Amino acid sequence: MWNEPYLETCCRAALHRLFLTHGGTRPAGLPDEACLRRLCGMGFAEEVAPGRFEMTGAGAARHASEVLKKSAA
Repeated sequence: MWNEPYLETCCRAALHRLFLTHGGTRPAGLPDEACLRRLCGMGFAEEVAPGRFEMTGAGAARHASEVLKKSAA
């Protein structure tokens, strides 16, 4: 049974852009800020400094399973 929150296409793309920072952060003020804030609400990202977002462990796991299509080991 599917019990994970649904990610809109735009939010999956924002999650992938966080992944592409390779452990860095992504600034607010870009067109995907609303998605970054939504991802924070789901626990997949966090605002680590005012206007800077980074991926959480849960976000990395969700990215691996949904974007990269890797199964959990």
